[in-house]
Amino acid sequence: MKLAVSAKGPELDSEVDPRFGRAKYIIVVDEESLDFEAVDNSANANAFKGAGIQAATMVSGKGAQVLLTGYCGPKAFQVLAAADIKVASDVTGTVREAVAAHRQGQLAYTDSANAEAHW
Repeated sequence: MKLAVSAKGPELDSEVDPRFGRAKYIIVVDEESLDFEAVDNSANANAFKGAGIQAATMVSGKGAQVLLTGYCGPKAFQVLAAADIKVASDVTGTVREAVAAHRQGQLAYTDSANAEAHW
């Protein structure tokens, strides 16, 4: 299964970024093999608005089935839900730890956004 994780850096040992749309990186990782691609999200992070929507579109395009993040706003959540991407929020630790927690069934999926819209 492919997971997308909002991250502060480009490695598996980078901290999970609590922000989804404005995270510095989105790491797309194969849950089994731990092969990963670190996607620079700076264009979205610096966007005036629409960062979450653009990041959600990118995650969908990378084939991720699950997003692990701290906070996900309502517009990004709608895009992810439309693409059948599950969201686990309030995720902390490193990307590697978040993936391990998901594999062990320790993360619950949410059915709504957990951050307010900014606009």
